[in-house]
Amino acid sequence: MAPKDKDDDKKIVATHRKARQFYEIIEVIEGGLQLRGPEVKSLRAGRASLDGCFGRADGGELWLENFYIPPYSFATNIEPLDPRRKRKLLLHAHESAKIQGKLKTKGLALIPLEVYFRKGWAKVALALAKGKTGVDRRDDLKKKAVRREADKSFKGAYRG
Repeated sequence: MAPKDKDDDKKIVATHRKARQFYEIIEVIEGGLQLRGPEVKSLRAGRASLDGCFGRADGGELWLENFYIPPYSFATNIEPLDPRRKRKLLLHAHESAKIQGKLKTKGLALIPLEVYFRKGWAKVALALAKGKTGVDRRDDLKKKAVRREADKSFKGAYRG
């Protein structure tokens, strides 16, 4: 087994817990975030929320909207930024064009799954997703309950 590169580890800052519950994930893409200094400090402190966050194509670029990064408390000489301002997603041009083309398809959305630091850079895992209906969510809950019951029944079984 090759030694794991320390710089390749990722430090997860925020996750969108309900994304997999409410959306069917079709494709996952990694992109960068355009941030200002105090926002990076606040993210490194682990203070961020992806609840209600989504991606949008605007003017040929992709933007992350409603991503909450609270103001950094020690940044006193800098004017405070809006915690929910839209932030530009940094992707290669061909990736951005591909995603924008897919977003035009009815029913697809760009949902952030998690924000993390990799090699010192702030990254976001984005998912092209389709919203689940109530029936789909109930089916997932039933499957989860069946799997949990099966795991419980095998947990006490002797496998000698």
